[in-house]
Amino acid sequence: MSIPRTSARSRRSRLAAATAIGALSLSLVAACGSSGSSTGAPSASAGPVTITFWGWAKGTQDVVNAFNASHKDVQVNFQQIPSGVAGGYAKISDAVKAGNAPDVFNVEYAALPDFVSQGAVQDISKLVPASLKAQYLPQSVELTTLADKTWGLPLDAAPQALFYRKDLFAQAGITTPPTTWDEYLADAQKLKQAEPNTRIGTFFPDDPSTLEALSWQNGAHWFTSVGDTWNVAVNSPQTKRVTDYWQQLVSGDLVRVQTSFSQQWVASLQKGETAAYVGAAWGGGVLKSDLASSPGAAGKWAVAPIPTWDGKPASGMLGGTTFAVSKDSKKAKAAVEFSTWATTTPEGIQARIASGTSSMFPAAPTLIPSAKAAFNTDFYGGQDIYSVFVDESKAIVPSWQWGPALSVTNSTLSDAFGKLGSGGSIGSAVDSAQQATVDALKTRGLKVAQ
Repeated sequence: MSIPRTSARSRRSRLAAATAIGALSLSLVAACGSSGSSTGAPSASAGPVTITFWGWAKGTQDVVNAFNASHKDVQVNFQQIPSGVAGGYAKISDAVKAGNAPDVFNVEYAALPDFVSQGAVQDISKLVPASLKAQYLPQSVELTTLADKTWGLPLDAAPQALFYRKDLFAQAGITTPPTTWDEYLADAQKLKQAEPNTRIGTFFPDDPSTLEALSWQNGAHWFTSVGDTWNVAVNSPQTKRVTDYWQQLVSGDLVRVQTSFSQQWVASLQKGETAAYVGAAWGGGVLKSDLASSPGAAGKWAVAPIPTWDGKPASGMLGGTTFAVSKDSKKAKAAVEFSTWATTTPEGIQARIASGTSSMFPAAPTLIPSAKAAFNTDFYGGQDIYSVFVDESKAIVPSWQWGPALSVTNSTLSDAFGKLGSGGSIGSAVDSAQQATVDALKTRGLKVAQ
């Protein structure tokens, strides 16, 4: 999950359909939004500044409680909302248009450019000094920076990882987890041969985020901006290599095709019918939570680096969440103060994952020891899974950029993936998404390179 991913379902969400606020004639490079000059600094006699905050992640109320207990000048009123894909983003967009948006809200990296293009969030560059940005993973800072302006503060990072059943791999004669995608394919065949009802993994037709992260890993750039013009390359050769590979796995019945994090998927894990999961750092908490009641599951699962094409470390990011300040907030300074505390202090991270079920990987590397200490690894046989996540975070391929209209990209992909069993293909899905995305950007008045 992104944020201790509220839940697996929410954190694997991508941008929900959001209506653009007015027709935009400029790209994100010239996106509208407040300059963030309204700092909301408290006066000596005014009492504490109270800000409103909307979010959905598990543990968020605990974070707010801890902040309020330790701060006098700023207090936070928290409202739980549905996850982004389940209606949270639509609720935020509606509130922005109605002029009653919260001061600060959570938004995933992939959704942030759309909120910027809508003019729904403030440029907080003046409130985020270089010393603060230096506390975060550089790749996370890249994802909150558009047109050299800062639009949010990173909460977590989501480097990819491979979760696998040690016992099922051993029964199939697999002594070490695959380090390359060729090895992953070979292991998929070994697992199926050893146990005809076992598959190495799952293709999620309802959630394109894994395909996006794997394309990122392979050096694709779905969105790039030059000046005020967007280049869209959803179906680039780098992406097509990934789609062709996964089509081979799907067509060869080497992976299951199941809805992401569904009861069907969880049951296949519990029964040993699915032996591995291509996920991200937050997946450690997902598996632990979903399989906690499964007899004998503890100690059987392990974590390995995500396979790569050449065996050299490389990772995309699968999820991740930010704190953004709404465009009309007059309390941006207080909102940034709270967001900074929540994303850069041990107290903020410990409050969020106090339950011990979340394997959230902080975007601030200095907080990794705190997150690691809060996560009980008995389910993974005591393995130091955070050391894997640390190595993978260093291997996140830089310079990935999300773009506006990603909701259109993702909905087109999901619709096309739903036709895999009736003549559709993963490759044709990205072709459809390419055209739909270009059309959506043009409809918004954005320039698109041809």
